[in-house]
Amino acid sequence: MVRARASVSLRMGTQISASINTRQYERGLRRFFGRMSDDVARAVDRTRIDVQNEARRRAPVDTGRLRSSIVSRTEGGGRNLGYVVGSNVNYAAAVEYGTSPHVIKPKYKKALYWPGAAHPVAQVNHPGTRAQPFLRPAIEMTEIFWRAHASQIGRGR
Repeated sequence: MVRARASVSLRMGTQISASINTRQYERGLRRFFGRMSDDVARAVDRTRIDVQNEARRRAPVDTGRLRSSIVSRTEGGGRNLGYVVGSNVNYAAAVEYGTSPHVIKPKYKKALYWPGAAHPVAQVNHPGTRAQPFLRPAIEMTEIFWRAHASQIGRGR
């Protein structure tokens, strides 16, 4: 709690003077706002972790590589604090947004072959893949997570 100490002295005549010890008041304000900015940073960090975990929960799993590649980091500082959540696997965008129909051709050989194919082929017409968003829905939940953590600001939790 911020407290100010005031002293009033009465002098003869019609004048009343008052003085306030502003140093103590300013110290209290600095302590209060310093703690509050720590609480805000903590709430942003907790929100970041919640969004990261939500993206991991929503990520489709085949081998688990995509899910385990989802990471986050805090960016900025002071009054401009934020975070980034993402993945570094090369197919994350294809999973998030899907792919349109496309042709697959061999890069280093003259034909494509895979186990179960009747014979090698020069190209394959891929039908595309449907989108399986996992990052965007998690990011959209930021406000829900933020409200939960922001309600703790100033309570020292």
